[in-house]
Amino acid sequence: MTVAGLLLAAGAGRRFGMPKALVRHRGRLFVEHAAQVLHEGGCVPVVVVLGASADAVRASASLPGSALVDNPEWTTGMGSSLRAGLSTLASSVAQAVVVLPVDTPGVTALAIRRLADLAAPDALARATYFGRPGHPVLIGRDRWPDVVKAAVGDAGARPYLSSHPPLEVPCEDVASGDDVDRPSDLPELSDPGEKVTGYPDE
Repeated sequence: MTVAGLLLAAGAGRRFGMPKALVRHRGRLFVEHAAQVLHEGGCVPVVVVLGASADAVRASASLPGSALVDNPEWTTGMGSSLRAGLSTLASSVAQAVVVLPVDTPGVTALAIRRLADLAAPDALARATYFGRPGHPVLIGRDRWPDVVKAAVGDAGARPYLSSHPPLEVPCEDVASGDDVDRPSDLPELSDPGEKVTGYPDE
């Protein structure tokens, strides 16, 4: 069964101080790492939704095999990026989608695969970490229209998940689901001399 990957990478990262898609960590941009994780987890196609500094992402990031989609409404929150991504995937043959925000660098291809293996048109599942809900989230194609209706503001799929409890899939043995909201949230850098960097036009 074909499972798509949807990477939400449109935010301005105000608390971080720059768009998190362009955060360079362990030698790679967040957006590059997250897209590769979706590819390695078996997702086809992989759609990357851009917004803040979209031109800089296109100029700076290496995203082979990914479809880049602009969200002109990115300032309204994550919900608009989810809608834009699912709208793009509506013309695909994918029967489910694995949704991943760009600011979860601890999510691995193994976690993606664990969710993708549950794919079905009516599937609804999300990763948990020591009992706490996290990402990625798997959404079957039959549910996309209702998810789109519920995705408003910055809540993304949360309103839909609140009224339609998903299957919980423990992933703490293969990944970390921690969000990176501020530079202090970054996992330990692999090189003590490496710094978090941005770009002049941000």
